[in-house]
Amino acid sequence: MNKLSKDSTLRHVLRQPVGEDDAGQRIDNYLMRRLKGVPKSHVYRILRSGEVRVNSGRIGPDYRLQAGDLLRIPPIRTAEPAAVRPMPKNAFTPVILFEDEALLVIDKPCGLAVHGGSGLSFGVIEALRQGRPDSKFLELVHRIDRDTSGVLMLAKKRAALVELHRQLQAGEVEKRYRVLVKGLWTERKRVVDLPLEKHVRSSGERRVNVGADGDHAITIFRLERRVGPYSLLDAELKTGRTHQIRVHLAHLGFPILGDDKYGDFTLNKTLPKQGLKRMFLHSWRIVVRHPLSRERVTFEAPLPEELRSFVEIT
Repeated sequence: MNKLSKDSTLRHVLRQPVGEDDAGQRIDNYLMRRLKGVPKSHVYRILRSGEVRVNSGRIGPDYRLQAGDLLRIPPIRTAEPAAVRPMPKNAFTPVILFEDEALLVIDKPCGLAVHGGSGLSFGVIEALRQGRPDSKFLELVHRIDRDTSGVLMLAKKRAALVELHRQLQAGEVEKRYRVLVKGLWTERKRVVDLPLEKHVRSSGERRVNVGADGDHAITIFRLERRVGPYSLLDAELKTGRTHQIRVHLAHLGFPILGDDKYGDFTLNKTLPKQGLKRMFLHSWRIVVRHPLSRERVTFEAPLPEELRSFVEIT
């Protein structure tokens, strides 16, 4: 059987059976971990083109591997990876909200990606693995944006990861965010059901917009209170699309303060002088059934000091 060399070059077609340890993973995540040094864009290219096959059939990047699947990976040659800063020791000290034999739940700070890539030498997962060299298994259960803070779940067992992914896919996980938007929101509760389309600009930047041909996306917004000319909202995700909260709010005319992709750029320039130097989006609550005990558990992260103080002085 062909194997990957140390420089991540695959010289021949690899036909690889999927074992129990890899079952439940998304195919794109599996490939990116196996093909170290291969650009993410290339991984998605070989998936879209059908060069990667499972049981001789084409699959999408969100396909979850099953034990016994036969995976075909085409020949791949990689250039030398771009130089990145080595991960410094003690680069990230996690605030742990909960931990047991199956789960690790942390309060992710703003400005730190959940994983390395695109020129980033490390993210949350790399830092945690470095700080826990004896951990046999540690994987992200879900993702939140680099500029979003708050509750982030990681699995310490494969069975826990598979079960939590099942809950996420079935819509059984409650995910709530606090967000400060421009303008005066008038409704106590509003259900927003608007499809979202993803596209990639020539520069490689990912963008999302509301579009009739997009993926089904639902967010429930609740008014917490008015904050001067702004509104503090609770946003509950009923689906988990890329940039969902940000795009829904921008489309409705209530952009998130500090959002550098979909926000009010003129307003954003004035915010640092007012004390806000980041996007005001925080994952404050997640409710799941524990993957082993099946008991309902709630994880909460308080609003960070820099966001709380901005609300208080505005």
